[in-house]
Amino acid sequence: MTEHPHLHQHDELSADDLRAMPADRIFARAAETFQLISDTSRLKILWLLCHHETCVNNIAVAVGMSAPAVSHHLRLLKQAGFLENRRAGKEMYYKLSSAAEATLVHRAVDDILDISCPTCRR
Repeated sequence: MTEHPHLHQHDELSADDLRAMPADRIFARAAETFQLISDTSRLKILWLLCHHETCVNNIAVAVGMSAPAVSHHLRLLKQAGFLENRRAGKEMYYKLSSAAEATLVHRAVDDILDISCPTCRR
C-alpha cells in the first residue's frame, strides 16, 4: 500500500483495485451514453425502435412529436451507434443497431420498464 499512502487502511480498497479502475475516458463515454438515454423523448424512440423498424413519420405519430424533432433525436442516437437505417424510396427506416451497447441498452430499458420483449429470447 505504499503506492497510495493517503488511503485509509481498512482493507476495503487496495492498490490493485485502484490500478484496475478504468481510465477517465471510459467513464466519460459511459456518462455520455447515460446522458443520451436520459431524455424521455429519445428513450421512447429507442424503445419503439428496439421492437420495430419504422420510418420517421410513424415514429413521430407514435411518440407524439413533429417529424423534424424526431429526426433530431434519431441523428443523435445514430451517431452514438444505437441505430441503423435503410432507405426505401423516399422513406428512411430506422431500427436498433446490433452493436453490443445497443443490445445492452435494449435489455436495460425493457428491464427498467418491466417489459417482456417480444423480439428477445430470454
